[in-house]
Amino acid sequence: MQVKYKEEIVSALMERFKYKNIMEVPKLNKIVINIGLGSAKDNPKVLESALRDLEIISGQKPVITTAKKSIANFKLREGMKIGTKVTLRGEKMYDFLDRLVNIALPRVRDFRGVSASSFDGRGNYALGIKEQLIFPEIVYDMIDQIRGMDIIIVTTAKTDEESKALLELLGMPFKK
Repeated sequence: MQVKYKEEIVSALMERFKYKNIMEVPKLNKIVINIGLGSAKDNPKVLESALRDLEIISGQKPVITTAKKSIANFKLREGMKIGTKVTLRGEKMYDFLDRLVNIALPRVRDFRGVSASSFDGRGNYALGIKEQLIFPEIVYDMIDQIRGMDIIIVTTAKTDEESKALLELLGMPFKK
């Protein structure tokens, strides 16, 4: 999907927010997909399967994230491998957003739309997914355990209202 910035989206945003310059129009910057694995400190195999799942979903090789601090209550030491993430930009970002909006989200059980209150105040949107099975690329027989993920959509919008308008025009199904 080469949505990039079709004239309809740009003109709709310019008209709605009264921008004087086309460079003021918000656009997508990146999408970060993160899987946090607390159980990875006990079982390193969990990390390998999460890496494989994330690579299949995103089409890009993920990186392993490590603990920044030691926390005794969680039996966590600084530098332990505790998750995986991938940052998508450019064409892969738009392809992933298209698959998320048109294929994956409608496959969520009892789906009525995503929360409109998950903006951070600076125009970025965070979305939590409970299971990786909503993506059709994941084969049910190949997974060892159901795990969720966080998807953060980073935009150049200055306010949440501008960001929401951009995501609505890109097809994000917000709750009414």
